[in-house]
Amino acid sequence: MYLLRPIAMVAVSLSLAACVSSTPPVKPPVVATVTPAQRLAAVEAAAGNDDTELAVQPLRDAQVDDLRAHAQARRQANDLAGAAEALNQALLIVEGDPAVLQERAEIALLQGDWARAESLSRKAVDLGSKTGPLCRRHWATIEQARLARGEKENAVSAHAQLEGCTVPGIKRY
Repeated sequence: MYLLRPIAMVAVSLSLAACVSSTPPVKPPVVATVTPAQRLAAVEAAAGNDDTELAVQPLRDAQVDDLRAHAQARRQANDLAGAAEALNQALLIVEGDPAVLQERAEIALLQGDWARAESLSRKAVDLGSKTGPLCRRHWATIEQARLARGEKENAVSAHAQLEGCTVPGIKRY
């Protein structure tokens, strides 16, 4: 009788242990291995630098040019908030300028504000030229913002738009 009690306890413990479900292993969070600066470098590389391609630049307001220059200086000084503010002020003057929208999108990309970077570049795509280096910058920014958010399939569709931005160059003899 004294032996049955420990055996019964072991049997009950084993049966209770069998009822406990094992928890699935916890997956570690995905850590971004690409820095915002690397994402911006990919955007700049996608734009290219081909002197056979026609790139039309609109006439600029002097105040907007000053704000863009100030933004560039702030960016070089690693003051991204100051660069963003200068470009925000420029956008108050010329809200539909695709180049200024793109510059602001690139600052958002450097700040890790993926949604804003994509939104600004989408607006620039809608308002700007559908060809040329600026067009490629728009789509490359959209691609990088989507990749940063883990939206690989959507990034592929943005990358596909890059080719549509390139027009065969002028043959100079």
